[in-house]
Amino acid sequence: MSRIGKNPVVIPAGVTVEVADAVITVKGKLGQLTQEYSDVTVKVEDGQVIVERSSDHKDHRAKHGLYRSLINNMVLGVSEGFTKELELVGVGYRASNQGQKLDLALGFSHNIVLEVAPEVKLETISEKGKNPVVKLTSFDKQLVGQVAAKIRGFRKPEPYKGKGVKFVGEVLRRKAGKSA
Repeated sequence: MSRIGKNPVVIPAGVTVEVADAVITVKGKLGQLTQEYSDVTVKVEDGQVIVERSSDHKDHRAKHGLYRSLINNMVLGVSEGFTKELELVGVGYRASNQGQKLDLALGFSHNIVLEVAPEVKLETISEKGKNPVVKLTSFDKQLVGQVAAKIRGFRKPEPYKGKGVKFVGEVLRRKAGKSA
């Protein structure tokens, strides 16, 4: 049996979970998320969400853990939220924002301007002597990860000097370079 799938999702105070025709809706203080599901049954009882599968078929086993994790991320998102921080490592790399527009100077001939989804709260931190940091906060884990991956994809960290856009706390595999 799926070790993740058999664990119930505890619903914290202030969060409501509704299940209707293969769609689960989670509402909380930070927002509302919906998710369609198939091949499993979802029950809400005693302040917990329980995900069960009908058989031991390979697809059913895979979706059992998947939907439990998705529901757990939805419940955590609407109650606490998710944050991703990106660090710009490199001389002259800068980040600024005006509302939901992120302006990145990453060593190209022109700045990169990215319009971020309204569900994601955007913040840029620039302190003297430290690398600029882009902070993304939202109740949707998938959306925050997607936006962060898009920003990181503009200039991935390179292995020799470590220049580029990286996640805060990310450990990069470094190479020695030329030996003369």
